[in-house]
This record gives sequence, C-alpha cells and structure tokens, in this order.
Amino acid sequence: MPGFGAMKKADDVLFALGTRISPIELCHVFTKLVVGINLRFLPSRYKHWEHQKKLKFYTMFYKFKNFQPVAHETAFVHPQAAVTGNVLIGREVYIGPGAAVRGDWGGIVLEDGSNVQENCTIHMFPGVTVRLMEGAHMGHGAIVHGAIIGRNVLIGMNAVIMDEVEIGDECIIGALTFIKAGSKIPPRSLVVGNPGRIIGEVSDKMLEWKTQGTELYRQLPYDLYETLQPCEPLRTIPADRSIQEQTYSIWKKTAEISKKM
Repeated sequence: MPGFGAMKKADDVLFALGTRISPIELCHVFTKLVVGINLRFLPSRYKHWEHQKKLKFYTMFYKFKNFQPVAHETAFVHPQAAVTGNVLIGREVYIGPGAAVRGDWGGIVLEDGSNVQENCTIHMFPGVTVRLMEGAHMGHGAIVHGAIIGRNVLIGMNAVIMDEVEIGDECIIGALTFIKAGSKIPPRSLVVGNPGRIIGEVSDKMLEWKTQGTELYRQLPYDLYETLQPCEPLRTIPADRSIQEQTYSIWKKTAEISKKM
C-alpha cells in the first residue's frame, strides 16, 4: 500500500485539478502518482496471470497477521472485492465486486470452480475454517458464516448460512433462505424459507441446470482477463452494437423445455 505522503501528494494534485478532468482521468492520475503505472498504456494483450501481475496493485488482497492470501493464477478477484488474511483460492474461482472474504480470524478455502458473487460475505468465529467445496456457487448477496458448503451446491441470492452448518453435496438453497446455526443438510436437498426447511430432493435435471450455471462462472475469469478494462462510457448507442447470446435461462423455463422434449 502507498504511504501517507504519496496519498497526500496525489490528493493535492486531484484537488488542484478540480472538475476539469473526468473521474476516469482522476483515477489514471492517482494511479500514476502512487504506483508509477498509467492504466491507459497497459497493452490489451495481457492474459490470465500476466494480466493479473500487471494489475496486482489494483486487486484487493490484504495480508493480516502474517497470513497472506493464496490464489491460483486462473482465479479472478475483482478489484472492488476484499480478500483478507488466511484465504486459499483454487483454480477458475470467481470473486465478484463488493465481496468480502475475511480470513482474519480463521481460514477460508475456496476450492476449484467455486464462485463468490457480488456483495457476498464469508466470515467466521475465531479459529474456524470456512470451506466452499468444488463447484460451490454463492449467489449475489449471500452470507456464509462459519459453515461448510459441499460440492456443487447452489446458495441462492441473499441466503444466510450460519455457524457450524454443513450443507451436503449437490444441495440447492433457495434465495433469501436462512439456515440456522448447527443445521446439517443432507446431500441433494432442496431447501427454502426462514428458517430453512427441506421441501424436496434435487432432481438430475435440476442438478444439471445448476452445474451448467456454475460452468459459466468457471469460464468467466478467462473472459475477464481477456476483455475487462476501465473505460469511459459512450454518449450514444452505436448502430452496430451486438446482441448478447442467451446461453442459459432460469430453472422454470429450463424445466418447461425439458417437459416438452
């Protein structure tokens, strides 16, 4: 991290520039002063770990009490996420903007192909290790505190998984579900509600749908390293603006298609 002297110098320059420069340009000036690299001149050819090394000052990893995060070179941690302390990140892991992965009091293990989406929080009581096993999938805004999440599990958006919970392999936890402390959820369970209750079993078709969604997130780090870059917004919509392909859909539509087949 830059010293306070460098921060003050950059702050003085930005104050002097005032509103005569765009926010993106302010970021460029700040980065150049503090780090000595201007983001505008980074070549677009950097990929995967090479790209990560060039942008490492902009990725939010924090050492804490001699514990330093470890991340596989194919993992992607968004610059607006915070990864602190005793955290181990496997291959093809995605951590989205706003995520807080706090390995300050205990450990966090994110196995290969797991993802921690935007605004998720992972934390624990002191001395506890949280684990997301291979292919575990944390939807936007979910919280996992001191729990073990099994292989290929889906944690729905804004769900809360409390301390000493064990979620068995291939479960689906619905959005906004609350799993109380100490709960043991058997494999292949479909769980919803507050408090969470098992309402059924995850079918083969449902599990296939979930797995396909997670595969999109396993590919996402490669796509981000290939194409993500800061930019100014356009002021008009280009005539040749492309249409994004629909390669995946919600479960209800997928189930309806399956019934017709």
